[in-house]
Amino acid sequence: MSITEADRERIRRRYPRQGLHPAVMTVLGIVVLAMIGYVVWVAAHKANPPVTGRIDTFAVVSDNEMKATLTVDRPDPSLAVKCFLIVQAVSYDRVGERWVEVPAGTERLTTVGVSLRTFKRGTAITVESCTPAS
Repeated sequence: MSITEADRERIRRRYPRQGLHPAVMTVLGIVVLAMIGYVVWVAAHKANPPVTGRIDTFAVVSDNEMKATLTVDRPDPSLAVKCFLIVQAVSYDRVGERWVEVPAGTERLTTVGVSLRTFKRGTAITVESCTPAS
């Protein structure tokens, strides 16, 4: 038994090809490449900020005050920096905050002692952001 041309046509109509049109595939390829390029660009720019800050040590002085040691890392020491510190309570409420300005210096790593006032007992201090002062 052989398959006739009518049988082939009937099978072709019953089971159509599932592939996408080449123009659609081209557009999808361009969109995917653009997204990959965007992710690489964001990763390259956000992975290397101009300045960074971290809290090395902190101590609870009282229910209304905390002291911390802030270390700022800046590749260009002649750059003045401002960092925003926040204090959190045990309930994760923000109970204190402060902008700290670090003047230009001569060392890449600069350590500064900071005192923060709170309206409730704090349990943690974090650096929310550090940016060049302008």
